[in-house]
Amino acid sequence: MLEIPLLLIVVIVVALAFDFTNGAHDTANAIATVVSTKVLSPGAAVMMAAVLNLVGALLGSHVAQTIGSGIVHPEMIKGCQALTLAALFGAIFWNILTWYLGLPSSSSHALIGGLIGATLAYRGVDALNFHSIGYKILVPLFLSPLAGFLAGYLVMLALSWIFRKVHPRKANKAFRKLQILSSAFMATSHGTNDAQKTMGIITLALFIGHHIPDTRVPLWVQISCAVVMAMGTATGGWKIIKTMGHKIFNLEAVHGFSAETSAAGVISVASSLGAPISTTHVISAAILGVGSSKRLSAVRWGVARRMGVAWILTIPAAATVAAFCFELLSLMGLAR
Repeated sequence: MLEIPLLLIVVIVVALAFDFTNGAHDTANAIATVVSTKVLSPGAAVMMAAVLNLVGALLGSHVAQTIGSGIVHPEMIKGCQALTLAALFGAIFWNILTWYLGLPSSSSHALIGGLIGATLAYRGVDALNFHSIGYKILVPLFLSPLAGFLAGYLVMLALSWIFRKVHPRKANKAFRKLQILSSAFMATSHGTNDAQKTMGIITLALFIGHHIPDTRVPLWVQISCAVVMAMGTATGGWKIIKTMGHKIFNLEAVHGFSAETSAAGVISVASSLGAPISTTHVISAAILGVGSSKRLSAVRWGVARRMGVAWILTIPAAATVAAFCFELLSLMGLAR
């Protein structure tokens, strides 16, 4: 049987690999609209998102603490590093599958599903923190897309009324500049929520292995996760950018500004509350809201339905794969 320190190293490496795929998968959250409206070139947009994801990741740890101690009861899974490894395998599998299919699914909920599935395979339902899962994960799971949709819809309506007497070409020129700011806001808020999820899983692994006394996030974990997510962001996620930037709704600069500003506001509030929401859900819903403010037929609802199916399947699919991986690790003698 492998020594725990070696297995812990494997867990950390795999967690950082997940962080990298998260950055690559979710690059579209911050830059799809600014690329599709041709305000920035893909290269410039990716670099901006990478830097600001790094900055956002270092701004707090509330979400990391929810992942580390708000989904499972850490004291009930102490000593079982294979659990966090199986959770990561489940999440990475779903990230890669949805990336390949070009579906903007949630890396966040893939990780949460993986952690739930591995925990169920190891200790059963008693090890799950149902109270925290309910109000910090499931409630935001449903409310955050709704908030993104309503915010996008209302912001777009307000801007349409405020600039109703301005020539569309002149207004669009102004919003091309403003959209750079809104995209930067979106990239930073993405870092405050998404990078912290990997911080939480590594912190949980350290606690399980008796290497830290509690689930507070060490500084080196914050820095390493922030840097790796920025590196993943720099690789881009062009299939998902195409889906979000072109297939949902034909975006102009004012639409991109409205969607990014609305989504970033919702994400920032959630991060301050320690809620690990899906940034993908929020920005996708905001784009739908902006499109609906023009007319319902302007939105390609068939694409929205495909995204909805991916959202619904994410947690149970990742949980199933993680549970299967845990059983394999058990057969290999790596779980106890």
